[in-house]
Amino acid sequence: MKINTALILCAGYGKRLNPMTLKIPKPLIKINEITLLENSINFLEKLKIKNIKINTFYLHDQIKNFILKYKSNSNIEIFNDGYEILDTGGGILNLINKSDENDFIVLNPDTIWGENYLETALNMISHYFEKKIKNLLMIVNKENSFDKRMKGDFSLSDELLLKNKENKFIYTGLQIINKSLFKNEKVMPFSVTKIWDYAIKNKMLYGFESKQHFIHLTDLEIYNKLVKNN
Repeated sequence: MKINTALILCAGYGKRLNPMTLKIPKPLIKINEITLLENSINFLEKLKIKNIKINTFYLHDQIKNFILKYKSNSNIEIFNDGYEILDTGGGILNLINKSDENDFIVLNPDTIWGENYLETALNMISHYFEKKIKNLLMIVNKENSFDKRMKGDFSLSDELLLKNKENKFIYTGLQIINKSLFKNEKVMPFSVTKIWDYAIKNKMLYGFESKQHFIHLTDLEIYNKLVKNN
């Protein structure tokens, strides 16, 4: 089995990158002469994803115009959150409602997705279907993070994700999710952590560890370090 549709979350304000993001949305910031959004699309195309859906809100027109000019082998569609920003959970639900698929890759463009992640992502997809999992997050030990200030989000025990005092694993920004987890939700602002907390409670939230060096564009400090290093 395979996944045909991916969602890229691009609606946020990117406030921690002010003043840069006062005039440009975070997904269009360039690292190594390529925008975060283009980097994410390239990564998904190498995974042979046929359909890419992008949600927007803040500075929507800039992202829309970027995609209109962008040449892609995938079918890319853009959906605005609407009158208010829907947060990660509401944004995901709004996008999956636009598709007949049941399983989706959800990607955060804040992470620098290089070819080094391809093998991990492909193994993760296989694992998701083999184990018949509903929600699988790619995680990384915080020791492998470029931003050493980042705190862990989860602990890992027998592939299940938990939240406790240890929490030495960081969510990388890539997850595979099944539509059924959103069946009781309405399209309104809510965080995807609501879905995760429900899954943790019911022992349904799984982690897949990446051993790759984790680079996440957290804020202006990290941006400056990345630009300086290149």
